[in-house]
Amino acid sequence: MTKKAIVWIREDFRIEYNEALATATQNHEYVSAIYIYNPKNFDKKREAQKWWLSKSLENLSIDLKKLNITLEVQLGDELEVLSILKKKDDVTVYWSKVYEPDVINKGKKIRDLFIKNEIQYKYFKGNILVEFQEMTKDDGTPYKVFTPFWKKTEQHYISKAPSKLIRVKSKIKKINIFKNSISIKEILPKKNWHKKFEKYWDPSEKEAKKYLQELINNKIEDYGDARDIPGVNGTSKLSPFLKFGQIHVETIWKKCQDIKVKKIGYRKYINELGWREFSHSLINYFPQMLKGNLRKDFDNFPWVKNDKFLKAWKAGMTGYPIVDAGMRELYETGWMHNRVRMIVASFLVKHLRIHWMEGEKHFKNCLVDYNEASNVAQWQWVAGCGADAAPYFRIFNPILQGEKFDKDGIYTKKWVPELKNMPNKFLYKPWELETKYQEQIKVIVGINYPKPIIDHVEARNAALDAFKTIKKN
Repeated sequence: MTKKAIVWIREDFRIEYNEALATATQNHEYVSAIYIYNPKNFDKKREAQKWWLSKSLENLSIDLKKLNITLEVQLGDELEVLSILKKKDDVTVYWSKVYEPDVINKGKKIRDLFIKNEIQYKYFKGNILVEFQEMTKDDGTPYKVFTPFWKKTEQHYISKAPSKLIRVKSKIKKINIFKNSISIKEILPKKNWHKKFEKYWDPSEKEAKKYLQELINNKIEDYGDARDIPGVNGTSKLSPFLKFGQIHVETIWKKCQDIKVKKIGYRKYINELGWREFSHSLINYFPQMLKGNLRKDFDNFPWVKNDKFLKAWKAGMTGYPIVDAGMRELYETGWMHNRVRMIVASFLVKHLRIHWMEGEKHFKNCLVDYNEASNVAQWQWVAGCGADAAPYFRIFNPILQGEKFDKDGIYTKKWVPELKNMPNKFLYKPWELETKYQEQIKVIVGINYPKPIIDHVEARNAALDAFKTIKKN
């Protein structure tokens, strides 16, 4: 057993329920934690998450310091940074898995490097309930349909012995193993766009636990209905904390199991955890979906390239209030309500017929909870080209969606304040309000708020015609 240990932090920014960290502290005299910031994983792709990462590192560093563990932040490629470790360093490296194909492939190279350099290492299950390799159909092939996948996965997880919770042990003395650590502030985006996120988020383990307790105490009972109403605080908002591992999915699961009377809200929320598991399984068994359609018949779909429409969609200036509210919430907070995510995604790929990958790319850049598996799987679900996808001909009407899920306009008027005086009867079709009344409330459609960039009925018909063409191929 080596005297020293390194805990390689990747997507496990927590002290509790961190098997890699706990094992290292229980078995080694000195422990250091390292985070390797590889700009290639973030630059011009995940700007919002640079902010979340920077704040997460600051908060984790404070928590680790209380345990006499230093958090060393290194800049560069993971393989190059870890290549400096040699047998003479007398160190064992611990880490938790991340379930993305590129990350797994790099992990294999790092294991080969450690074997070559005679470095001891050990890795653990990552932030997931069941390893994706364990979940296949009886014939050994992967699932493409959610319901049978989740039924088997849930049963498999329940049947396993509960994980033992190893406690993290405080160290007597701090050590540093690497040289030239970078300042955490260097990770922050260069633009000031992210600064307003601080009004909405505290990326810490402590905050994640608060959100979970709030879910259990006040939200989960009504979750089945409340999660669809963007004007109420009905969703868990745990997704960014899950992505960065400020909380483990098993911690969430166990808290949910402690609920004495499990109503429909409980089942709906547990199924959301199931979709997360399903998405990770999909991208690992079908990694081609990270770069294109899972359903190859969609490769011939007649997408439209329209930069003007794409720009209007990103800016929340489409003329459809519920769509614009969602896109503005995203830009302001780094997050968007789940129901509205489906509405804005459907509008992009079906009304505007712009390729789903444009939306996936924009979400990747703007979401603090961006998760490669979930983002790609959800966009392909909406576009109709993924596994167990919604049929392409299911086209959300943005007017009816607004009237149904935000009938009082609480959400829409918050994020599209120029419509705050618009009568609810016309809120989702403001162009139908007579001009004289528009003048009275000082919101002229086409001046104070844009006219619809596309007609709903015409767009729907064009989308259905486009869909017919791929069925002939």
